[in-house]
Amino acid sequence: MSLRIAHTADLDTAELRAARDLLHGAFGGDFEDSDWDHGLGGLHALVHDEDGLAAHGSVVQRRARHRDRWLRVGYVEAVGVRADARRRGLGGQVMAALEGIVDRAYDLGALGASDDGARLYTARGWQLWPGRICALSPDRGIVRLPEEEGCVFVRPARAGALDPAHELVFDWRDGDVM
Repeated sequence: MSLRIAHTADLDTAELRAARDLLHGAFGGDFEDSDWDHGLGGLHALVHDEDGLAAHGSVVQRRARHRDRWLRVGYVEAVGVRADARRRGLGGQVMAALEGIVDRAYDLGALGASDDGARLYTARGWQLWPGRICALSPDRGIVRLPEEEGCVFVRPARAGALDPAHELVFDWRDGDVM
């Protein structure tokens, strides 16, 4: 097994295609182009085994407002493990690498979790955000995202503890905002 950390700009076309294909399979074909786009432009953690790319995840920079402060957020995206490589700790290796990046470079870590992913993140100390989730819309100002509440996890990093009585307002992006 080998773990590699690389910026999107340092991955060649074949490596990007392998990651995209792995994620398509890991999510049972339910990994849209916008999901892939959200995972680009930051740092990727890639685990290879004797059969090729076995696990992937990335962390990209976003912004979120909490109270009156805008935080630099290391947003974890596109975490997946090839079906035949599951239950070998590879998702944990990917997350450990991404968490190190979040802890050293960002005010806050955040991610949107599926039900399956939530178990991994909770076991690693990520905390389900109990407060409101909003986004800064390009045409409607701040909009609440109630469908995202209950599936966004945070890792305080440099920001320290946050008060869930105050909403998290994320920057807007195309596709699924979270």
